[in-house]
Amino acid sequence: MCHLPPALCLPRSEEMENCCRGSLLSQLSSLLLLFQLPAGGSAEEFMVIGPSEPIVAVLGGDIMLPCRVSPAMDVQNMELRWFRSKFSEAVLIYQNQREQREEQLAQYRGRTSLVKDFLTQGEAAVRIHNVQAFDNGLYTCFFRMGIFYEEAGLELKVAGVGSAPQVHITGPEEDGVRVVCMALGWFPKPQVQWRALSGEKFLTFSETQAQDAEGLFTINATLVVRDPSSGNVTCSVLNPILGQEKAMAIFIPEPFFPRSSPWKLAFMVILTVLMLLLLGAVFYIMREHTAKLQEMQEWEKLHRDKKEDQQIKEEALKARGAVFAAVSDGSLCVFFTFFFLDELQADLDWRKSVYLASLKKAKLYADWRKEKFQTLTVSLDPESAHSILALSDDKTSVTFKDSCKGSEDGVYSVLGHEGITSGCCYWEVEIKNAERSEWALGVCRRDVERKGWYQESPEKGFWVVAMYDNIFGSLPANGEHIVPIPQRVGVFLDLKEGDVSFYNMADGSHLFSFPLASASGTLFPYFRLRSGVVSLTICSGVGGPVQTPLPFNNLPCSSEEPGSLPGQGFSSGCGVDGDFPGAESPLLPCGPEAMSP
Repeated sequence: MCHLPPALCLPRSEEMENCCRGSLLSQLSSLLLLFQLPAGGSAEEFMVIGPSEPIVAVLGGDIMLPCRVSPAMDVQNMELRWFRSKFSEAVLIYQNQREQREEQLAQYRGRTSLVKDFLTQGEAAVRIHNVQAFDNGLYTCFFRMGIFYEEAGLELKVAGVGSAPQVHITGPEEDGVRVVCMALGWFPKPQVQWRALSGEKFLTFSETQAQDAEGLFTINATLVVRDPSSGNVTCSVLNPILGQEKAMAIFIPEPFFPRSSPWKLAFMVILTVLMLLLLGAVFYIMREHTAKLQEMQEWEKLHRDKKEDQQIKEEALKARGAVFAAVSDGSLCVFFTFFFLDELQADLDWRKSVYLASLKKAKLYADWRKEKFQTLTVSLDPESAHSILALSDDKTSVTFKDSCKGSEDGVYSVLGHEGITSGCCYWEVEIKNAERSEWALGVCRRDVERKGWYQESPEKGFWVVAMYDNIFGSLPANGEHIVPIPQRVGVFLDLKEGDVSFYNMADGSHLFSFPLASASGTLFPYFRLRSGVVSLTICSGVGGPVQTPLPFNNLPCSSEEPGSLPGQGFSSGCGVDGDFPGAESPLLPCGPEAMSP
């Protein structure tokens, strides 16, 4: 007999070869057990199957948690493990054909055992004795053979019926009697219900619960009975898993209810009526006071406006007298320059200070915004134009082709040629036949969807104002619209502050403003026609700031042409030259320098 290890057997003779062969055969079973391989030499694959429905266990009883393998095979030589939420939280471990206690949770020691009756048929189960509340929850059964393993989950629902409810009267409560129901030792949290003698359920009552060291629930439910004719009331406690219920009734004698005085109800009614009258009187007084205050403010405003108009007329008369008196000695132009420049400069300085103090809030005047913005020369991109649109030769105007007038069911647009990525810039657009057509203008992203019928909105990459349904406003419609409809619109794009504003360039008034999204990217001027005989023209040579209010009507400065300065014309920046602003257009063109003789 050879007692040398197999690794030291040297096949130098027939005897030694037989000895080594016998030693290897004697240890083959140990090697197979070590790797947990079947006699065939390879691990078979299998599935572990647990119960499809939760297992219900009663407090204090025993319960089995079964699992099986498919296809059925002998599992005696496998490692079997049942654990809770973690692999290390072992409920039972079976390995090397015996139960292992080292890794088992303390609360399961002495309370678990393996059911071995059907191990050879691929079925195993762990039995839990004296079930406790903390046994409630999810489990995992784990089967391993060699390096191959599978697992399955199962759920254990623990339920226990506690003591019968104890009901007692604790005393009067407002206009009724307070009754308390208490039950101990229930699991899980039971459902409590109060019922009258007629079987009608009381829907309004208070409930508190607490758990003891073993996890069992104690319930306290308080009911206020206000009907003296109720008689018996019943408190029932129901286990939602087992469907078992315990109940107790109590009789409430009518003398237990507090007696109500008939004057109490009358007093409450009178008090309610007095409160309503008082509230009505306060509301009426406040409304009258507000109306009188508004009337007083309107009268003061009218009085103040009338006084200011009178002062303006008096100053105008004085100025006219001074002007015509100065004609005789040839000092008209000098007087005109110094008198009007001082008045206008003071007004302009005040407006400018208001704007510069808060750029975002002072959106009433477009002229001061121009000082912060660079004029952008915009040309239309023919490649982005809809086939129904016609562009002018200089790429500054768009309208429908001769044979087309648009359609309310279509959207036809064109973009500016150059994209805008940073800085502050503005451009002006003149709209022909603005009131009797549908159009839109503003900015958009390059990648917006413009095929077929679409809607413009900031969420889709459009920031525009538009004429639609005989209303001028922003898109999407927000219920706010502008009257009168502008004929010339200024677009002020501020990529530093992240907004785009629209102005009526005829009077400098602010129309709308949109905040830009932080990821807007490169923006392009956007022009859209929909219906009507309409054209959009980009104003060339945008001519300086919007005009400032002039305190007097046309005053002569020389005998050449009344109502105009020598050698000076007025340009709107859209090809309209030579118009001097009168009372209906109270605007000057370029500031004080345009007034120099």
